Amino acid sequence: MLAQAAAVIAEVGYEAATMTEIAARSKASIGSLYQYFPNKEAITTALRQQYVRELEERWTSLESQVDQLSPASLGERIVTLFVEFAEERPAFIPMLSAPLRVRSDPAARHRLRENFARLFRRKNPALSPAESLSVAQVTLQTIKGLHTLAGETRPSDAKAVVAEFGTLLGAYLERRLTPAAVHA
Repeated sequence: MLAQAAAVIAEVGYEAATMTEIAARSKASIGSLYQYFPNKEAITTALRQQYVRELEERWTSLESQVDQLSPASLGERIVTLFVEFAEERPAFIPMLSAPLRVRSDPAARHRLRENFARLFRRKNPALSPAESLSVAQVTLQTIKGLHTLAGETRPSDAKAVVAEFGTLLGAYLERRLTPAAVHA
């Protein structure tokens, strides 16, 4: 059911997706769907939880590469990781238009910020916990901006926009994660 819900949301957007269409695509009765999910928000919450788990798995791969990457390359790799995920999970971007109470998972956001902060401290041990969290927050806001802009960009321009975001984040991380730049 979740896979079919994701397909519907990817095709028509969060607002236009209906429980009736999700049930039809799932080849289930509407009653069966409601037995598992009382509303569209519950389905979206379940999908977001699944996506968070999948992103955390990909994060492990990024962590294993961090020592071999320059800060600029790390920024580009972070952008690539999120873009590839959004391409593989087409409902990911449309779900960003869900109401905040559905999109918001404070624990998942906290884990993601902490993951970034830990990665950045590993790249530059001179960063304080507060500095690394600040860099993590800016990085996450940059990724959010990428997703917003990607949703508004013509497909023919998407690759160039993604490259620009990779350059932007790479330059920022080069400045913040190069040890001599910590207190500059």
